[in-house]
Amino acid sequence: MTKQDYLPRLQVAIQEMHNCGATHRQTVPVHEIFRGETVWQGQVEVFDLTGHPKAKRCHAWSHREGKNDQGERFVTVLEIPPVESPETAVRVSILSETRKGNKNG
Repeated sequence: MTKQDYLPRLQVAIQEMHNCGATHRQTVPVHEIFRGETVWQGQVEVFDLTGHPKAKRCHAWSHREGKNDQGERFVTVLEIPPVESPETAVRVSILSETRKGNKNG
């Protein structure tokens, strides 16, 4: 998938999930390490938002999931404290997923 295909799909996901306008601002590489191990590494797309009541920015990415990685899951994290950067957006997302996993397991 090319960046020309990827960014519009993320943009639509943000607009649909958060009911606001989204314009791509930048791509930020993030490498999150915990206890000396890589727990997440990838590109976070930063979008400026218009029409959202609380957030001015959103951090977004996608990853494969499901049977044979056939599905795609969009992750969107609004820049509302404690989220203040792409790095903190990844941390909050990891923490959220960890808590969901603990409840389901």
